[in-house]
Amino acid sequence: MPVFTSYEPGQPCWVDLMSPDVDASKAFYSAVFGWDAHDELDDEGNRIYVNFSLDGNDVAGLGANQPGMPPMAIWNSYVCAPDVAATVAKVESAGGTVMMPPMQVMSAGHMAIIADPTGAVISIWQPGDHPGAGIANEPNTWSWNELMTRDIDTALPFYTDVFGWQFNAMDMGGGMIYHVVRGGTDGWAGAMAMPPDVPDQAPNHWAVYFMVADTDATVAAVTANGGSVVMPPMDTPGVGRMCIFHDPQGGSFSTLQPEQQG
Repeated sequence: MPVFTSYEPGQPCWVDLMSPDVDASKAFYSAVFGWDAHDELDDEGNRIYVNFSLDGNDVAGLGANQPGMPPMAIWNSYVCAPDVAATVAKVESAGGTVMMPPMQVMSAGHMAIIADPTGAVISIWQPGDHPGAGIANEPNTWSWNELMTRDIDTALPFYTDVFGWQFNAMDMGGGMIYHVVRGGTDGWAGAMAMPPDVPDQAPNHWAVYFMVADTDATVAAVTANGGSVVMPPMDTPGVGRMCIFHDPQGGSFSTLQPEQQG
């Protein structure tokens, strides 16, 4: 399997989970995806972060909720930038909000957290020692990031202004248009209008997908370890079999079993 050692500017590069119960989240995701969990400690031996790995390569991260955050787990998406400060400088003029200004994360890199004009939150990563996920787009690894917003026409220009993204619009039928960020072979990320059947309390957000080899086996693993199915497995022609879950701490994540080709 290919190993990523760098990402292009504007390309999603990392995902991590903020959780109210780090130990419980470590156990859940290790059981569901077969990940190994490695605590990162400060000089006094206190845990400051957890790196999940698969076959010796980092695949995702985990941290503790910060004061003031809702008491639930939240998956975060990160976009690679060569200069996080320069990227953040574009946010407010594009209609967004700087949630956390640029900060150094030891020797790993620099990061910032921003929100688009519709309130969807996304992070920026300027790599240092840590380029991002070493493995992606393989079974049991992160594979896709998807914006779901109730004001797609306002959101898309923001990402063009801040990250330089260009979008290809795909007609999915039934009045649904899916917007794919141009990049790579199959695109870098996606964006869509929030489906009308999504409850009003669900915020505009960036969803995180993990690739799996067997959706039914993943459903069994999630439910056996205290998670729940939000959207049952659904087959999408040309894409594959998708499912949406909640982990035991309320964190939402999706999985995709790619459609067999040929």
